[in-house]
Parts: sequence; C-alpha cells; structure tokens
Amino acid sequence: MKDTVFPSSRQATNGRAAAAKPSFPATKSQLYGATRPLYRPQPKPHRYRRSCCCSCCIWTTVAILILLLLAGVSAAILTLIYSPHRPTFTVSSLKVSTLKITSSSKLITNITLNVNAKNPNKELIYIYDPIAISLTTKNDVVMANGSFGPFVHGTKNNTLLKATISGGSQELDDSSAGELRVALKNKKGLLLKMKLDTKVKAKIGGLKTPKVGIRVICEGIKVTVPNGKSPSKASISNAKCKVDLRVKVWRWTF
Repeated sequence: MKDTVFPSSRQATNGRAAAAKPSFPATKSQLYGATRPLYRPQPKPHRYRRSCCCSCCIWTTVAILILLLLAGVSAAILTLIYSPHRPTFTVSSLKVSTLKITSSSKLITNITLNVNAKNPNKELIYIYDPIAISLTTKNDVVMANGSFGPFVHGTKNNTLLKATISGGSQELDDSSAGELRVALKNKKGLLLKMKLDTKVKAKIGGLKTPKVGIRVICEGIKVTVPNGKSPSKASISNAKCKVDLRVKVWRWTF
C-alpha cells in the first residue's frame, strides 16, 4: 500500500503568492496611467469681436461716402442755382518808406500796402480768416511780411484792405545781399511778387461751407528806393493777381 502525501496549505499559499507577483517591472504608463488627466481638446475662440470691428469699419466707410456724395450733390445744385464766382484782388497802392541794406547785410524795409478785394456774387458771402502777406523778389528773397485782419465780404461788395509790412531787419547771405544791392541801383526798379494766404468759407442764406485755403499771387510790382524822407510809389500798372483754391485731397486707407 502506497502512502499519499498532501502538500501543506502553507506551501500552496506561497505558490499562489509567487504566481501573483509579476515577473517584470511596471512601465511608466502603468505607474502614472491612473493619475494622468484625460486630454480634452479646447474649443476654438469665437471671432465675434473681430467681425464686429470689421462691420463697424465698413458701415463707417459707407456713411462717410454717402455724406461726401450728398455734399457733392448739394454743391452741384448750389452751383447751378447761384453760379458762384471767385473773389478778385487788385493792388491799389504800394508805398516804400524804407528800403536799404546795411553794411552787415541786414535788410530793413517799411512798406504801406493797399489791396482791393471784390466779391462779384449776388447771393454769396465770403468770410475770411486773417490774411498773411509776403513780399518777395524773383529770387525768393523776402522783402517784407505782415497781415490783413479777418473780415466778412458782403455780396456785390468792394473792400479795401490796408496794412503796413516790414522786413524785421533780417540778415541776408552775401550772395543775396550782393544781388539785391545791384537790383536796387537799377533805375527801372526792383520787380516784386506779393503772396496772400488765408482760409475762407462761403455763406448762402443759413448754409455755410467748410473753410478752404485760398492763395492770391500778384506779380508785376516794381519798387524803387525812396529819395529822402518821402516814400516812393511802386509801379502797379502791370500788376496782375491770380486766385487759387488750396483744397486738401484726403487719402483713405482701408
């Protein structure tokens, strides 16, 4: 008779424990998989703000264009109804009290100037800002500066503008001083150019236009050096004045 041997329960327990243990080390994914957060894709930001800004820019541009169109149509209607004309300017008189160059090449001048402004329109009133005056030679040497005051130019009206202008004892370079000394000795006189710069707006009834720049250039004025204390009168018989509007052109960038 053979004896049957049963293994002890302790040995069986140890065997199961040995089988439960892994025979290889744990990977990083096994170690950190339980604590690693799940990836969730973030939603794309909405572009409401950008689209709102674009819409505002577009509507603003459209509104500006409509206003410009209405202004153009209004100007065309007024032009057909009232047929506005530009104002005209003429040199009435110019007297030179002082005109000399010192030994240190300083130009000293004192000039009395009268200009006649004419508004030929029946319904249109011009409103002028102060008018800057500049009297120069053909080589752009500034002889005198000054200004006329602001004024309202009524319909069918002639306005006489008066001013006394001077050179302010400006110092000339040697070349300009030499050329001017030679020109002042010429018996035919020194040829000068007058420039007037200002801004003006027009008024028709209760309607006023925006201000626009205006420049008046008068050429053909001849002056001579005064003899003694008596001022010399400039020759203005060939003087002609031209009026130019200086309208700014706006450039829009989108």
